[in-house]
Amino acid sequence: MTRPVRVSGSREFARFYSSLQNISLKENIENAMDALKENPSAGDRIRNNLWPKKYIKNYLINNLLVYKFGSDWRMLYTITVDKEQTACVILEVLDHKNYDNLFGYKTS
Repeated sequence: MTRPVRVSGSREFARFYSSLQNISLKENIENAMDALKENPSAGDRIRNNLWPKKYIKNYLINNLLVYKFGSDWRMLYTITVDKEQTACVILEVLDHKNYDNLFGYKTS
């Protein structure tokens, strides 16, 4: 029997999502949430030496993954596991430029 997977979002994500006007992006996020329910590890793991300090401080993460929507958007999330379920918590959705800035990457 597989464990149930719950997908939820941080307050920061909830504010972003509730104010979202871009229907295409909203659909991409909903599709990603469905994908995470099927496979919580669907995103790419981010090495812990790259984790932004705000995620460590605010969410006490011990893993960080990124789910990419084409070349334009990135969804950052963490996975938690307890005795009863696995949970994916979406921390933030960023456009590519803000994602690069958050991780200190040079943008073109």
